Amino acid sequence: MRTILVLGAGRSTQSLIDYLLHHAESENWHLTLADQNLEWAEQKLRGHHRGTTIALNAGDREARRALIAGKFITVSMLPAFMHPEVASDCLDLGVHLATASYQSEALANMSEAAKQKGLIFLNEIGVDPGIDHLSAMKLLDEVRGQGAELLGFESFTGGLLAPESPTNPWQYKFTWNPRNVVLAGAGGAVKFKQEGLYKFIPYHQLFRRTEFIDIPGYGRFEGYANRDSLQYRSVYGLDTIPTIYRGTLRRPGFCRAWDVFVKLGMTDDSYEMEGVAQMTHRSFVNAFLAYHEFNSLEIKLMHYLSIPQDDDLMEKLTWLDLFEDVPIGLDRGTPAQVLEHILSKKWTLGPLDTDMLVMWHKLTYRLHGTSYVLTSSLVVKGQGPEKTAMAHTVGLPLGMAVKRILTDQIKDRGTVIPITPEWYEPLLEELRDHGIVFHDVLRTLPN
Repeated sequence: MRTILVLGAGRSTQSLIDYLLHHAESENWHLTLADQNLEWAEQKLRGHHRGTTIALNAGDREARRALIAGKFITVSMLPAFMHPEVASDCLDLGVHLATASYQSEALANMSEAAKQKGLIFLNEIGVDPGIDHLSAMKLLDEVRGQGAELLGFESFTGGLLAPESPTNPWQYKFTWNPRNVVLAGAGGAVKFKQEGLYKFIPYHQLFRRTEFIDIPGYGRFEGYANRDSLQYRSVYGLDTIPTIYRGTLRRPGFCRAWDVFVKLGMTDDSYEMEGVAQMTHRSFVNAFLAYHEFNSLEIKLMHYLSIPQDDDLMEKLTWLDLFEDVPIGLDRGTPAQVLEHILSKKWTLGPLDTDMLVMWHKLTYRLHGTSYVLTSSLVVKGQGPEKTAMAHTVGLPLGMAVKRILTDQIKDRGTVIPITPEWYEPLLEELRDHGIVFHDVLRTLPN
């Protein structure tokens, strides 16, 4: 019997657990799900006879190692900063590892040692990163296989509200980690390459440098650049490509309104504010504006950011109750933490909400003297606030990849991400069986 340890029973684990347990009987597997909240873990496992739950403080190294020891594979659904510790345990104890998170430098540095032990340390097999790698590499390899000259590659992903959800002026609610949304773009230089030129966007301009993208059947979206689009050039074999750009999707108007928070300094996470316990939403906004004896908060904001009085941007801010004397409800916090708390009051998925995962690739190339644009789009809808598309598209491909490791179908060893045909061909095929399907459109460009 091969044994699986899943560390963490968070929101993205249900599809992963359901998938592994579905195959556990026929493949003779047993799954142990460990989480600090035992009740939460038991709800995820639903009493399946091929599963066991156990309470675990993942920071307890001895307890964690005792659980990892003897397992065939460990799947870490813990916060990304804990993956290197788990990986170190797996290396010592001779256990395969899989995560959905970005591959850190620490894990990359373990690659040779893992390879020598015959271990697979798989990372970046969720949705973004994950499904984006699988789908992008399939397109790139197919076009390269025809002998084409690659001219540009763009890739965007977004978690949004589905059109059938109750509307709000932002057309958005949190479908993933709210902190990551609030801090998007603030962690470093935004870099990409366009028509052979390197481009850099400072954080204070990031949400005003957007582009529109139309996806058949779902309308128009706007995209803003991810932090570093250049890091995947070598990974994807695109070192000489003139244009490479990776970004995040929102509905039109979101970025311009979000830019208000950036310009005011509300997304700053570098210092704690004074007097948070006594603040209201209105006084929080006022804290970032100059004092004026007569002008109201709304007038000061509009003057400071040159917002016309009838601009629908003000509707978005008003809908969030930012101008109301509502207590914030925190004792302390950075501006970013306070903003996240305020937004969560309106941006948490409700019982009538359905989320939507949208992914879009654009590949431009030249073949036999003709230029082409190939676009590939994916839309996956959730089944309510508890079964979100975002969580499903993280957990499901991870489960499929773990199955391939458990059944000895992978030759890769060391620290890897899923960019080769042995990963993307079977995983994309199985994802299609689960309704996760890309739709491609090929157009010829005028010479």
